[in-house]
Order: sequence, then structure tokens, then C-alpha cells
Amino acid sequence: MKTTTKFFTFILIVSVFTILSAQQKNDKFGKDKKEISKMLDDFNGAAAKADFTTYFNYFADESTFIGTDATEVWDKQAFMIWAKPYFDKKKTWNFTSLKRNIYFAKDDKLAWFDELLDTQMKICRGSGVVEKIEGQWKVKQYVLSVTVPNDVVDKVVAEKSSLEDVLIQQLKNK
Repeated sequence: MKTTTKFFTFILIVSVFTILSAQQKNDKFGKDKKEISKMLDDFNGAAAKADFTTYFNYFADESTFIGTDATEVWDKQAFMIWAKPYFDKKKTWNFTSLKRNIYFAKDDKLAWFDELLDTQMKICRGSGVVEKIEGQWKVKQYVLSVTVPNDVVDKVVAEKSSLEDVLIQQLKNK
């Protein structure tokens, strides 16, 4: 009887520690999810306010912005150069998250997200990777995509074909 009691006591103790450990992990992810979500909201808010310095401080030094046009793949410095005139003229973008998902790597230093955004282009999708650098979440890669409802995809393809056929040939010839 004593062996059975010791065994069940051992199982109970292991179970409690497992539950507490899982709870701590969930609390950490919950805290980090809130931090990342706030960072992304503030990131979008800085763009809407045309606050160049604040907006670009959310990017890691080594980061990439991928825009809606197939030719728009910029490192941070190139994106800053491209965006500066828009910020100077206060003609920036205003994105508001409608729905956001955040996922974590096992090391808790990398996370990735996808979100649906309310924009001047209607619904867009923002997605990217963030890294915890010196205690702050920074954007490592951001991808902005225009969503296309399935019911109109054929019309959109027809509209862009003449422009993108040229680019397709250029890319194939490289």
C-alpha cells in the first residue's frame, strides 16, 4: 500500500510541476503576444502620424520590407530612402489591424505574425517576422499584400497581365 501511495504522490507532484511550467510558458507567450501586438499597433500608428523616426525605429537594423508591387523588396536603408518623401509630405499610410495571429519559435526570441488590415487599399494582409533584440521586439521582415477576393481574381489577373508579363520575362532572363 505504501508503494502505491508513494507512486501516486510522485505522479501528483510531477503533474503539478508540469502544469505550473506550462502555465508559466502560456503566461510568457501571453505577455509577449501583448507586447508584439502593441508594438505592431504603435508601428502602424507611427506611419499614420508620418513619424519617420519612430516608424523606422521599429525595424531591426538588418530588416526587409516587401511591398505590394513585385519589384518592392527593400532593406531598411533603401525603404527609408523610398519612404522619406511620403513622410516629409505627411502622405503616409494608415493601417489598422482587423485580425492578428502571432506565433512563436521555441527559443522565444523569434515570432511571426499575419494580420488583416483596414487600409486605403481596402483589406490588405500584413505578415512578418519579429525578433526580440535587447529586450524589444523589432521587425525583421514585413510583407504587405493586397488581398484579392476569389470572385474577382480573373479580372485582377487580366488587368495586371500586360504589366507583369514584361516583368516575368525580365526575371526569367536574369
